[in-house]
Amino acid sequence: MATMTELSPTEDKSKYSQDTQVDEKLSPRKVPTLCSTRYGIAFIAHLCNFVIAAQGIIMNITMVAMVNSTSHQFQFNGSTEGLPFDSSGDPQNSPKSPTAWAPVYNWSPHIQGIIFSAISYGMILTLAPSGYLAGRVGTKRVVGVSLLGSSLLILFTPLATDLGLTFLIATRILQGLSQGSGLGGQFALWESWSPPHERSRLCSIALSGILLGSFIAILLGGLISQTLGWPFVFYVFGGVGCVFCLLWFVLVYDGPVTHPWINTTEKEYIMSSLAQQVSSSRQPLPIKAMVRSLPLWSMGFCCFSHQWLINIMVIYTPTYISSVFNINIRDSGFLSALPFIIAWVVGILGGQLADFLLTKNFRLVTVRKIATVLGTLPSSAALVILPYITSSYIITVGLLTLACGLSPLCQSGIYINTLDLAPRTDLLPYIWRSGCPRLG
Repeated sequence: MATMTELSPTEDKSKYSQDTQVDEKLSPRKVPTLCSTRYGIAFIAHLCNFVIAAQGIIMNITMVAMVNSTSHQFQFNGSTEGLPFDSSGDPQNSPKSPTAWAPVYNWSPHIQGIIFSAISYGMILTLAPSGYLAGRVGTKRVVGVSLLGSSLLILFTPLATDLGLTFLIATRILQGLSQGSGLGGQFALWESWSPPHERSRLCSIALSGILLGSFIAILLGGLISQTLGWPFVFYVFGGVGCVFCLLWFVLVYDGPVTHPWINTTEKEYIMSSLAQQVSSSRQPLPIKAMVRSLPLWSMGFCCFSHQWLINIMVIYTPTYISSVFNINIRDSGFLSALPFIIAWVVGILGGQLADFLLTKNFRLVTVRKIATVLGTLPSSAALVILPYITSSYIITVGLLTLACGLSPLCQSGIYINTLDLAPRTDLLPYIWRSGCPRLG
C-alpha cells in the first residue's frame, strides 16, 4: 500500500524553507509517495547511475589481475598469456582451469595511473554540454544514448586492450565522454519531476546508485576475474548496461506532462509544487554574472575537493588493500566493496534526514552546509591518518569504511544545492558539482 503525503491548505507555510518555492495552496491533499511515478523515476535513475558507476570503476579492480605485479621490467604493451591468479595471488600456483586464463600486462604504476584517469579526461569535456543538451532535446535521449555508448565501449575494452595501450586509453576517453553525458544530463530530469520539499530524498535515491554500483562492481569484479578471467568482467557489465538501456527508453519520460501512465493526482501535485519555479530556458546564459559569482566559485571548489576525495577512494582502494596486505584479488574485492555498501545506506538516509530537517524550520542553506561539512571533513581526516597505521588491518578497513561511509552526505549538500539555486534547466550543466545564486 502506498504511503501518503498529507498537505493541508491551512498548514503553516513556515514549515518549509522559503527557498523551496512551494505554494501549498496549489498542492493536492493526498498524493502517493513510495509507490508513485516520481519515486519510480528516481529508482530507474538509481539503476542508471548503478550501471554508469559500475562500468566506470571495473578497471580499478581488474587492474589487479591485468598487471603482472611480479615483473619489475616495464613494457609498453607486453602481454604474457595464461598467468591466472589463485587464492594466494601467486601466478605460479594458479588453478588449472583454463577458463580463468587471461593476458597479463607489464604496466608500470605510471601507466596504470594514465589508464585510470583517461576516463576522467572524457567526462570533463561532456558534463557541461550534456546538461545543456538535455534541457534542449530531453534527458531521456541524452542519458539513454550515453548509457548505450558506454555499454558498447565496455564490451570493446578487452579487444582494445589486446590491440595496444593506445587503443585502450582512447577507448577509456570515449567511455568518459559517454559517462559524462549520462551524469551531467540527468540533473535536468529533477527540474520537472521533484517537488522542492522532496528534492533531497529523490536526488539522493538517484545518486546513491553510484555507490551501489561501486559496491557490486568491486565485489563481483574480483570474483569474476579469478574464476572466469578479467575480460568477462567487462562482458558482464557491458551486457547489463545494454539490457538496461531498453528499460530506460521505455520507462523514463522528461516530465509528468508527457508521462502516459502517471496518476492524475500526482501529476497535479508535481505541477502545482513547481508552479512558482521560474523557467526561462529561452533566455541567454548569463556568462558574465556566473564568472563573477563568488558562491559559484565557492561551490565549484567544494565539489572539486569532494570529487578528488571520492576518486582517490574508488580508484585506489582495491590496489591499496591488495598491495599493503598482500591478499588475493577475490578478498581484495570484498574488502574494497565493504565501505561502499555502508556509503549507499548513508546516502539514502542522508536525503531523508535533509528533508526532515527542512520540515523542522531549518534554513535550507544551513542544511546544505551541514551535509557538505559532514560529508567532507571526517572523510578527508580518515584518509590523512590512513598511511600511518598500515600495520593494523582492522583500523585500516575501519578508516576506509568511515571515509567512504560519510562522504555521500554531500549528496544532500553541494550536489542537490544546484537544483535549489538554479531555476533554469539549461543552467544545470554549468553548476554540476557546483552552485550559484539565481542569475538572470
